[in-house]
Amino acid sequence: MLEKAYWVNQVWNYSNELSHKVWGRERRFISSYEIDRYTSGASKAGVRLHSQTIQAVSAEYVTRRVQARKVKLRWRVSSGSRRSLGWVPFKASALRYRNGQLFMSGFDRPLSLWDSYGLSGYELGAGCFSEDARGRWYLNVTVKVKKAVLQQGRSAIGIDLGLKDFAKTSHGEPLEAPRFYRRYEAALGVAQRARQKKRVAALHAKIKNSRKDFLHKASTALVHRHGAIFVGNVNASALARTGMAKSVLDAGWSGFRTMLQYKSDDAGVWFEEVDERYSTQTCSCCGSRTGPSGPAGLAVREWTCAACGVLHDRDTNAASIILQRGLERMEAQFAAAAGQAAANEAKAGVGRDPLAEGILVLSATAAALG
Repeated sequence: MLEKAYWVNQVWNYSNELSHKVWGRERRFISSYEIDRYTSGASKAGVRLHSQTIQAVSAEYVTRRVQARKVKLRWRVSSGSRRSLGWVPFKASALRYRNGQLFMSGFDRPLSLWDSYGLSGYELGAGCFSEDARGRWYLNVTVKVKKAVLQQGRSAIGIDLGLKDFAKTSHGEPLEAPRFYRRYEAALGVAQRARQKKRVAALHAKIKNSRKDFLHKASTALVHRHGAIFVGNVNASALARTGMAKSVLDAGWSGFRTMLQYKSDDAGVWFEEVDERYSTQTCSCCGSRTGPSGPAGLAVREWTCAACGVLHDRDTNAASIILQRGLERMEAQFAAAAGQAAANEAKAGVGRDPLAEGILVLSATAAALG
């Protein structure tokens, strides 16, 4: 598999260099179909990859170049301390699964794997083989799955992301911050000082997998229970450049919001990121901005509104403000959509009525000719 990954890197780097030269000469971006014409016959010339894999590499390169909005991407390195982790893409037509083994175009013998998903019951699509930091290889493949009917909730909820608690909802429910990196930080330090590279990689993988498992479970539970989800647009990348960087990166806010986004889209749940400015200072009951402010106010977890006298939990109040703003935005979008629909309906009636003018429509004309 490492040999295949080496040749994939060569094809990627060739596509990268070719694309850059075409841009410098003609000031245009080359497509994957054009790259395929340049790589045609590479398998016969000594590149130890199937032609379908070479085409998949060039297609993926063009996709990543468009996403990054760059003329030239980073080289894939095949050796050294900064070696790129192994990656071998394939098309759907190049893969066959039978009796617990994978039969791949370009591979001399079938590949055995631990099937934890039950692939025999699905139609396999395009995908790739990928290597992790510990040298373990994984099969990533798309499958067609029948969409299950979800028992979707109808309530709306606001979510305030934080560090003391991972999140606090407008219902007052806290999501405890697991702090996975902090949990294994001592063991990680021991392994790093002892220069145990495999142990360090294993601990980092454990932290990553534990965090991802927590985020998946939390986001799935919220999507199943609610019909509308609003979350604060806290700037995680900016906070990651402050003294709170370790805790912010350990929390995984951006990954959590991404999961909520695509899971809500799939389940038909309304999801939106809401501007959370002054949400901790604004009273959710009367709207007065009387809450704690400034760096000194960060330590205040409960406060009483000077205007209406209501006692607030800092994070729950912020989540309630996020919910209110989200519902206002949703109502405004519905009103705008309804207005646009009414305008389109009014425009549809402008002009002559063909029946009133004695002009036969298509169905009537066909009937008359018949």
